[in-house]
Amino acid sequence: METEPPPTSGPSAAKRPRNAAATREAILRSAVEAFTRVGYDGAGVRDIAKAAGVTAMLVNRYFGSKEQLFTEAVDVSFAPRTVVTGDPAALSRDIAAALVERTAPEADHLSPFLLMLRSAPNPRTAEIARAGIERHVERELAAMLTGEHTDERTALALSVIAGVWLMRKVLGNTALIEADPERLTRQVEAMLRVLLDPESD
Repeated sequence: METEPPPTSGPSAAKRPRNAAATREAILRSAVEAFTRVGYDGAGVRDIAKAAGVTAMLVNRYFGSKEQLFTEAVDVSFAPRTVVTGDPAALSRDIAAALVERTAPEADHLSPFLLMLRSAPNPRTAEIARAGIERHVERELAAMLTGEHTDERTALALSVIAGVWLMRKVLGNTALIEADPERLTRQVEAMLRVLLDPESD
C-alpha cells in the first residue's frame, strides 16, 4: 500500500492522513463540499486542498486536474441512492417521502442537486453533471419502469424532483416550507405516479 511521509511542520502536519487511500478520500470529500457550496467556478483547488489538510500539488497528483476532480466528485455524489429507492412496487411513494424529507429546512444542505445546480452555469461542468445524472440516476430509475417511453418518463420525473428541490430547499417557497409533510408527500407521490406507473402511458 502506498504511503506518504508526514509533513514535518505546518498546519497540515497533524491533519494529513498518511495512507494514500485516506488522503484521496479526504481530498474528494473536501471537493464535494466545496463544489456543493459554491459551485465549480467558485471552488479553488488551494481551498479544497487546505480543507483536506494537503497541498494543491498533492490534489493535482491524485486527480490530474480540477475538472477531473469535479468529475469524480459528481460520481461519488450521484452514485448512492438518495431519493430514488430500490423498490419498484413503491417507487412513487418512496421517492416522494425521501424528497420531502431531504428538502426540509433542517435537512443537510450538501445534496447532489445543489452540486449540480451551483455548477450548471459553467457549460463544461454542466455537461459533466448531466452525464453523471444520466449514468447513475436516470439509467437506474428507467430500468425499474415498465411500459413505453421509459427514458422520457424518467427524465420528466427527475424534472419534477429537481423542481420541488429548487422551490422548497433553495428558494424556500413559503407554501412548500409550511406545508404539512404528510400531505406534501401525498401530493408529490400523485404527480410521480402519472409518470412512473405503467398505466399512465
